[in-house]
Amino acid sequence: MQLDLNLLTALDALLEEGSVAGAAARLHVTAPAMSRSLGRIRRTTGDQILVRTGRTMTPTPYAIAVREQVHELLHQVQGVLAPSRELDLATLERTFTLRWHDSLVALSGPALLAAVREQAPGVRLRFVAESSIDTPELRRGEVDLEANANRPSAPDVRAENVGESRIVVVVRHGHPLTRVRSVTAKRYAAAEHVTVSRRGNLGNALDDALAGLGLTRRVVATAPTEAAAFQFARGSDLLVSVPEVTTRTAVADLGLAVLPLPLELPSAPVYLSWHQRYDTDHAHAWLRGLARTALAMGGAA
Repeated sequence: MQLDLNLLTALDALLEEGSVAGAAARLHVTAPAMSRSLGRIRRTTGDQILVRTGRTMTPTPYAIAVREQVHELLHQVQGVLAPSRELDLATLERTFTLRWHDSLVALSGPALLAAVREQAPGVRLRFVAESSIDTPELRRGEVDLEANANRPSAPDVRAENVGESRIVVVVRHGHPLTRVRSVTAKRYAAAEHVTVSRRGNLGNALDDALAGLGLTRRVVATAPTEAAAFQFARGSDLLVSVPEVTTRTAVADLGLAVLPLPLELPSAPVYLSWHQRYDTDHAHAWLRGLARTALAMGGAA
């Protein structure tokens, strides 16, 4: 039986997106072309792959069973057809997608971009925003590098601790806590707070530490980024507790002050993460090395 490897690519996209339109957009083809590919896949496998249920399409049991196998087969084929070659940075043309915590982009992104442009002017970097939910782009090859405080749990995703930063308290200049001899846990808990959470969580490990001391704090708002939370603190008596590394560039410009956190809390880690398929990719390994250096220069290490 003769097989068209393009069908493997189409099948992978259909199983990941769960719709003809989504798969077509992902592969940059028309919806009718993707529908024809789905028809060929159905004839080849003898299975419907996706069936319509109301306004959506649902994968068949067979499709669910082979989804991971199809994904891995596709990347194995790509590896065979694009064997490892000596890396020539002067002629390298490639676009890397990086999903970093917004503060790390601001702090270390410029140094990384400068190093990339100096060594490989044909390389482009796409910094994309973090999602409020866990997303599979690393495993799907749509994101090359992540950098944040979260250690991935997936066994096929590599995670390297490239640094850490202690938690500090950010307040406006002239805040009542800037005029006391020391910020105690009781004073800290008595203030009103803004938390930083992509998911909108009002509580975090700080509340657990306070509970251990018999204290609770009042969280009046949550912001998706440190930059937004700092604006809340800038014009009020609200407290923002964040890793010190995220305050380096913004605090002085915004007229904010940094105070020590009066709690025993582990430092916040910074992880650099990528999928294992890129372990032996020379260009990816080169970028990982520059990213480690940039993050260290930014004060994460």
